[in-house]
Amino acid sequence: MNRLVMTAVAASSAATLSFAVPKASAQPARDIVGTWTLVSAVAARNEVFGADASGTLVFGSDGRYALIFLRRDLRKFAATDRRSGTPDENKSVVQGSIAHFGTYAVDEVGKTLVFHIEASTFPNWTGAEQHRAFSLHGDELTYTSPGSIGVATQVTMRRVKEVR
Repeated sequence: MNRLVMTAVAASSAATLSFAVPKASAQPARDIVGTWTLVSAVAARNEVFGADASGTLVFGSDGRYALIFLRRDLRKFAATDRRSGTPDENKSVVQGSIAHFGTYAVDEVGKTLVFHIEASTFPNWTGAEQHRAFSLHGDELTYTSPGSIGVATQVTMRRVKEVR
């Protein structure tokens, strides 16, 4: 009986300690949680989505993320049905946007964001795991993407302030 009580106390103590001591990677991951807006996406000194790009990246506290970047100057389709775009209209949208979502982690040792891409508008990335070097300075997040245009892209995001 005494051995059973000691085992229960030891297990209870271990469980309490595991909750009381934060994991090493928890702090950086918490620091990026929230909504970010695109400042720039530069590849080979060119803005990938134009000078006035639009974009949002949301990191949830649940480890999920969603990203969408696009050109602000995308032309409207002549048809009112997006499935009826002309080849040029469709090409413009594909070349002027990227979206993907999935789960993420922060590798504190390697200073990388790890994206587990569940699906992407660039199908070659669907199912991929990508490690992106990043830095966080106040409300500015910068990371290097492998680039959906075949060239590494420097992405700069700004934290969106809470709406009250």
